[in-house]
Amino acid sequence: MKTSLTTLVLALALAGCASIPPNTQPLPQQDLATVQLAADIHLASEGWPAAQWWRQFQDSQLDQLIDKALSGSPNLDVANTRIGSALSAFDARHADRGPRVDLDANANRQRYSGNGLLPAPIGGNYYNEVTVGVQAHYDLDWWGRHKAQIAASLGEVNARRAEYAMAEQMLAAEVARHYFSMQSGWARMDNLRALVALQQQLVLDKEKRIANGLGVSDDHLSAQTRLSLLQQQIALLETQIVTEREALRALLGADASALASLQPRPAQALPHALPGKLGMELLARRPDLQAARWRVQASMSRIEAAQAAFYPDIDLGASFGLDAIKLGKLLESGSRTLFIGPALSLPLFDSGRLQAQLAGARSERNALIADYNQNVFNVVRDVAQAGAKVQGVENQLRLQEDNLRASEAQLRNANARLKQGLADRATQLNAEMTMRGQVDLGMQLQNQRQNAEINLNVALGGGYRGSSDFANTASTTKQ
Repeated sequence: MKTSLTTLVLALALAGCASIPPNTQPLPQQDLATVQLAADIHLASEGWPAAQWWRQFQDSQLDQLIDKALSGSPNLDVANTRIGSALSAFDARHADRGPRVDLDANANRQRYSGNGLLPAPIGGNYYNEVTVGVQAHYDLDWWGRHKAQIAASLGEVNARRAEYAMAEQMLAAEVARHYFSMQSGWARMDNLRALVALQQQLVLDKEKRIANGLGVSDDHLSAQTRLSLLQQQIALLETQIVTEREALRALLGADASALASLQPRPAQALPHALPGKLGMELLARRPDLQAARWRVQASMSRIEAAQAAFYPDIDLGASFGLDAIKLGKLLESGSRTLFIGPALSLPLFDSGRLQAQLAGARSERNALIADYNQNVFNVVRDVAQAGAKVQGVENQLRLQEDNLRASEAQLRNANARLKQGLADRATQLNAEMTMRGQVDLGMQLQNQRQNAEINLNVALGGGYRGSSDFANTASTTKQ
């Protein structure tokens, strides 16, 4: 009979709940399995970027700079504080799920009405009342509202962690870009100074020819103009090196002497190992995409919590204490009070508040799914553009190497003819300057290749591995 009564009460409670409006405009989430690169973007061999992708450049100075930046750069402080805020919110939600025990104590002096419900001797007199009690509450979370809120908070924690990982990737990339720009500037500076020396010799040669009546002033003026342009390039390059150094120092949050020990290093021409197919496993390496996915998952948990609010809330409460109108009798057995029992809260009419909250949660989910879908296509664009850039720069490098070999052969021929008396000094100087010009172009292309490699590693997620905390904890909370 008691079981039948309980079942009846629950049935009536469910029947009296506010009805959940249907989800009429669900937004589909982009399926990663269908995402592929364009057919004309050819990536080399199978392989993934390593977590510390910058070590592929085999430069110990770069390794030290990035390690220093990741360990103490102010750029990561904001992302780190956001993780702390998300963790605090998660802890608060998790604490709400557990039982609560409170200790209450109060003392008061009160005069009871002589014409009220309580007759004399209580009515018309003053009495002191002392109450001490311990109260316990536990929400049974029958419909999983608290579990869904915990899962949503954990999703935000993981999203913030992914954002931190993305901030690390972007910081490492910026350090590498500025470092390689400095290295390229130093290398080009030496080559340009050699060009200036050659051009100065050419200017002197033109002056001698004019003095001997074998040259014209226009050739001399042209050589001087070329010398001035080379000197201007050196001045611009010096400014660029200082600018890159200060940008690098700011990224490290270091003082003026932090980069004093940096030395020029030759560029390492390393082949890249890139995946030939773009799919779910590759896209999972992008921290920003992971952050968007976790926020979608969190929004779905918030919808579950909003739906659970439509059902009855059952709270189990208990209280044990002491109550006496005289302090001396407070500890006597007759002063004991005891209460235990469930409390039922049933939403019947709330002027549409629950429906509005659910509609808001669904709209937020749709917005996050739309953002996630756009991020998927942005990732495909970034990888395709970065891959195409790597391919393009490598093609230019191959052509430039051919041109460099041709200019070196031309220089050898000019040297040989000069020794045989079949060519003048100006011919040999021009050939050497042509070769030096090709060297400078190669240095610029090498720097572009380094930047393209950096961009591609970041586009591929930089070896990031997303945490599985969300999936594990969410499944645990739903058990």
